[in-house]
Amino acid sequence: MARTGLRSPDSDAPIDADFFDETPGASPQSALAVHDLTSAAKDLVEGAFPPLWVRGEVSDFKAHRNGHWYFALRDAQAQVRCVVWSAQTKRLPAPPDDGMQVVALGQMTVWPVRGDLQFSVRALEADGEGLWRKALELTRQRLEADGLLDHARKRALPIAPRTVAVITSPDGAALHDIITVARRRSPGVHLVVVPAKVQGEGAPESLVAALERVSRWKGCDVLIIGRGGGSREDLWAFNDERVARALAACPMPTICAVGHETDISICDLVADLRAATPSAAAEAAVPSVSDQRARLRSLGRQLAATAQRRQQRVAARVETTQRRLVIAAQRVTERRQARLTTAAAQLDALSPLATLARGYAVARTPDGATLSEVGAFSHGQAFELWVRDGVVAATVDSVKRRSSEPGNESAPDAE
Repeated sequence: MARTGLRSPDSDAPIDADFFDETPGASPQSALAVHDLTSAAKDLVEGAFPPLWVRGEVSDFKAHRNGHWYFALRDAQAQVRCVVWSAQTKRLPAPPDDGMQVVALGQMTVWPVRGDLQFSVRALEADGEGLWRKALELTRQRLEADGLLDHARKRALPIAPRTVAVITSPDGAALHDIITVARRRSPGVHLVVVPAKVQGEGAPESLVAALERVSRWKGCDVLIIGRGGGSREDLWAFNDERVARALAACPMPTICAVGHETDISICDLVADLRAATPSAAAEAAVPSVSDQRARLRSLGRQLAATAQRRQQRVAARVETTQRRLVIAAQRVTERRQARLTTAAAQLDALSPLATLARGYAVARTPDGATLSEVGAFSHGQAFELWVRDGVVAATVDSVKRRSSEPGNESAPDAE
């Protein structure tokens, strides 16, 4: 059926009715599929809005298990739904928190599957250093929970290293500073450079590969890892958790020197020693020859003084021991003399000579046998009579037995 009364906006000529039949979606017969409509809207919106920065407050943040981030950016009058695809999240230091003020770089688009208008975020920055600080703190907390920041695990640097490995960019000023300082302090130290990318895309992976290579080699006494100064983004590879864990796993003592004196990275916290600059790292790793000689002289003096003190202590102990031995010997002698005096007194009291001295006499046979009973004597028997001051030769003329009662003497035995 023909349509009438329709005019072209540019002229008064009527519009052909077949125009509506040929335009997609102008009639039921030319109706669009839903996906075609949302795809056309996507093309239209993306064509109208180039990539731009948007400022707002994060709300309703959700991290999907597939790696995508979803949230809304809002202000006092409006809000827009945002998405950060998983490929882009790896470029951001940390997920934002609800309520955080951020600026996001992205493009308005339409998700054809649902027809949702959303802002596809490519870069995200918090006002100030919020996201960077949060990423740093989250990494620090995970490493601390695993004990990698414990001061007790820090190892001492070798006193006289022979080989020092250096992980850094072969084209950077840091390597030149390390070589200059090491050669000046000790020309005999062997430096082994392990090149690695220290900033930009792929830097964490390059540093991890270099650390694993040195760990497998195990041919150095100490390891220096670092780079010169730079922006926060330039130094960020040394805040990567993978790099920090690879550094903590190194079997040799490690020195980290990243940036300038005021720059502190996660690797600085994990390493056995943090050096303010690459030059300071070389000074810490390579002791100078003159310092070593002075140290040897100092150790010699300390050894001599220690030997002298020990000799004095030994002499004092020997002298003390001698005095104690003399005192102990005197006490032993006194105790023995006392026992001898007591024994002599006892022997003297029991001695026959003492009995003779009191006026008694002892009869003995010529061969020394004591005659202590009447029955031991016989008529005409010769014997010796021992008295206080000598011996008297005697002969038995008669023998008398004494009765048990005093004064009652029995008659002499018959001859």
